[in-house]
Amino acid sequence: MEGVNWTSRKEFVLLGFSDYPKTEMLIFILCLIMYLVILMGNSIIIVLTILDCHLHTPMYFFLSNLSFLDICFTSFFVPKMLTNFLSENKTISFYGCMIQMYITLSMGSTECVLLATMAYDRYVAICNPLRYPIIMNKRLCVQLVITSWVIGFLDSAMETALVIGLPFCGKNIINHFVCELLAILKLVCVDISLNEIILLIDSMTFAFSPLLLIITSYIFILSAILRINSAEGRKKAFSTCSSHLTVVTVFYGTILFIYMKPRSKNSIADKFITLFYSVMTPMLNPIIYTLRNKEVNRAMRNVLKRLTFVRGL
Repeated sequence: MEGVNWTSRKEFVLLGFSDYPKTEMLIFILCLIMYLVILMGNSIIIVLTILDCHLHTPMYFFLSNLSFLDICFTSFFVPKMLTNFLSENKTISFYGCMIQMYITLSMGSTECVLLATMAYDRYVAICNPLRYPIIMNKRLCVQLVITSWVIGFLDSAMETALVIGLPFCGKNIINHFVCELLAILKLVCVDISLNEIILLIDSMTFAFSPLLLIITSYIFILSAILRINSAEGRKKAFSTCSSHLTVVTVFYGTILFIYMKPRSKNSIADKFITLFYSVMTPMLNPIIYTLRNKEVNRAMRNVLKRLTFVRGL
């Protein structure tokens, strides 16, 4: 890429969907609705797990952390993205872009590890139910959650460090609606082959190592379920992990599609894929976990009854 180093300007322009103004307005409306659903749905899960004693279990402790993670993940880029959709000035400062990239990468890595942690929780619950309260004690649950967050932030710090010191030149336009790592690397004016190899190895490790643990856990879970004699027992055991399995399928299905699809020059398609991964998936998580979930629905009714009673006093 020709041109002088402009890193000193400290500014990027997020192109987004500017070439399609009518589509951009439609996307704005849809993303605004989905963001409100994300905030409301995940906040409800967090509040219910705090207020209802029946949800004071490891599974719902991990779920509330997943909900908090989804709120943080979307809140670090969706408001800025929505503002850019309506504004002619679509700039973001250099360090603001780096922070946005760092936070979104760390949240993505944390979610990978947290989903593996939740799979381990389901493995212990189904394969070793008698020792489940002893193994999945409060201390271990807190340690697993802290470990997930620490791994996510450390991994993101390494990836961001590989980018932040690179020289940028030419046009300072990011052909994306968010400070996405691969879109930023296209503006670098030096050979980044080594950086790309390191980032690829790191991404494969932190994305697919947890997936391997999840698959292993579910192999043991399936084996344990098939050994249950009664059909009702098998159904009940499977229902306890069906929501998590659905979330994992949606989350990793999108990641696998991104990694395995042929390299395309159609940037608009890549943007829509990223939009689905970054906005649609966090919106679906609370819906999947609350849909046909008797414990969550019962907790919601109990909390509403309590609020109605307090108001009546």
